[in-house]
Amino acid sequence: MKVWNGSKTSMSGILSTTVLVLTLSFAFSISLEAQVPYKIRKVVIDPGHGGKDPGCNGHHSREKEVALSIGLDLGKKLKAQYPDIQVIYTRDTDVFIPLNERAAIANRNKADLFISIHCNYISVRNRATGSETYVLGLHRAEDNLDVAKRENSAILLEDNYEKTYEGFDPYSPEGHIILSMFQNAHLEQSILFATHVESAFKKLSRLPSRGVKQAGFLVLRETTMPSVLIETGFLSTDTDENYLMKKENQQEMASTILKAFSNYKKEVEEYQEPDISAGTPQKATNVQTTNNEDAKAPTSTKGSLEVAYRIQIAASSKSTIDARYHNIDDLEVIKEGEMYKFLVGYFSSAEAARPRLSALKANGFDGAFIVAYKDGQRIKA
Repeated sequence: MKVWNGSKTSMSGILSTTVLVLTLSFAFSISLEAQVPYKIRKVVIDPGHGGKDPGCNGHHSREKEVALSIGLDLGKKLKAQYPDIQVIYTRDTDVFIPLNERAAIANRNKADLFISIHCNYISVRNRATGSETYVLGLHRAEDNLDVAKRENSAILLEDNYEKTYEGFDPYSPEGHIILSMFQNAHLEQSILFATHVESAFKKLSRLPSRGVKQAGFLVLRETTMPSVLIETGFLSTDTDENYLMKKENQQEMASTILKAFSNYKKEVEEYQEPDISAGTPQKATNVQTTNNEDAKAPTSTKGSLEVAYRIQIAASSKSTIDARYHNIDDLEVIKEGEMYKFLVGYFSSAEAARPRLSALKANGFDGAFIVAYKDGQRIKA
């Protein structure tokens, strides 16, 4: 196990209002030139709060202690099951680590996954129960905003936080709305892991699952890998607090998260295998297309291709076509599972798609990549 407690690094541009982007495609989709299959090699576990920051307090518990116990047990179990994976903690004792440093630890170590563990709280006791797993993104619901405000308020305990976070006010709704518009380039992977977490909680935990949600968390904003923040339960609710206070239940929570990790690991590593004839296809459902009279015809027509190669430029939990995409005449949005994929063109081969891919990347879609479909189902490209 490895723990990093390095110096603070600045989160530049945290509130730059000129960078309002939709999610680019998930980064684990490697190009056809890639030779080495993707493997998860490093996981950062981030027990929330710590030291002078207790987090939220229940009647008999403190968030920082519950989060640390679950985090340490998760790391221990993960290392035992996957000895080839390096587990890195942002903290393994009761010490205060600034939010930006937690992300910096993950970035410096080039981690493949960032898991931040917390406990939830609302002002009205015994009103809410269960787990929630958050990814970075637009939050419209007031309760999502309240959770983000509470977790982000930890920066007030940091020295010189106004300079470090460029004037960000954790209690300002406007600040959180701007922050949430920075879409993580790894959103699809983040949502995938979050979905596995909540699915595992639903099946294995004695607390109910409240699902996957999006909100503007500072600790997720600066990570350069798939990242989630898990709210394991409500310390403001007696049943949740009593459950989370017991060591055996903390271990159960860790085991449940490990199960989710195992399912996620299997899925993303299998997805990497560059074998177009193998793999489990996923049915795609058309949602919407752009409608432009001057639309350019794609290289090939949809019906003429046994295997259709397309270019994915984005993935999102929402199907809304932002203004950024209005100049892409042949954009199509399809739904696969719980995600919406933003696709461009139809091509007879990956080679035929490459010039368009290069043009899209030159126009700012750096994460665009080639995908393949057969009979309307996604296959490995």
